[in-house]
Amino acid sequence: MKQMRLRYAGVCRLCGASLAPGTEAVYETETKTVRCLTCVSEGRSPAPEPLGEDSSPAESGIARASARREYERRKAKDEEKLRGKWGRLGGLAVALSDERQSTKAWERGAVGEERLGARLDSAAHGRLAVLHDRRIPGSKANIDHIAITRKGIWVIDAKRYSGRPELKIEGGILRPRVEKLLVGGRDCTKLVDGVLKQVGRVCDAVGDVPVTGALCFVEADWPLIGGPFATRSIHVLWPKRLAKILAEETEGDVDVAAIREKVAARFRSS
Repeated sequence: MKQMRLRYAGVCRLCGASLAPGTEAVYETETKTVRCLTCVSEGRSPAPEPLGEDSSPAESGIARASARREYERRKAKDEEKLRGKWGRLGGLAVALSDERQSTKAWERGAVGEERLGARLDSAAHGRLAVLHDRRIPGSKANIDHIAITRKGIWVIDAKRYSGRPELKIEGGILRPRVEKLLVGGRDCTKLVDGVLKQVGRVCDAVGDVPVTGALCFVEADWPLIGGPFATRSIHVLWPKRLAKILAEETEGDVDVAAIREKVAARFRSS
């Protein structure tokens, strides 16, 4: 680790605070992430590193780990293509070229997972356990966050989309009722389908424990009054609202520690 003045904007991996270029911060060379000086001075510890295949499944994992790796892989591949195309001028071409939107989207997603992960970790206590970035067995996909409370399990997908999330309902009388999730006017209903699949996989693993799905939009344009809603049983809301709901689920029959171990063993850290 080393303290330095940031050349580019960053996000504290612990508290999720945005760090502007020129801000003094601590850079972690191994994880290529930064911590704000406030977290460093308060002695906050970073989340555990990702586990290998032979490691204990009990670790919580690191929010954004797989998304950050995919971003770095795509970025390196894009730069390699530019260097191959421009030869001696490859370094200049890389410096002057903008990142492809498909590559940049992975970085945006990683930052969104980091911020939500920090919020959930700050809300965790004896009756609330949180797991981050968990692999789905037999699939290349992962679950961003899994929260275990006294009332059950929450499967949480973090999204860093702009625009206002809305529920659009079509049909209902003469035609079949169809619910659509719009974000900034864009049809994002497929996100709901994705969370429903994740919920199904977790349900298969835990049996009778209630499992709830949530889509958490980190930077969406939420209204001052109201805003959260549910579609096809999936909650659509923002980090602060989600953390509040989870923190309040303190009464129930679920053995948080036991279910955490069971879920962590089935869905290992990415």
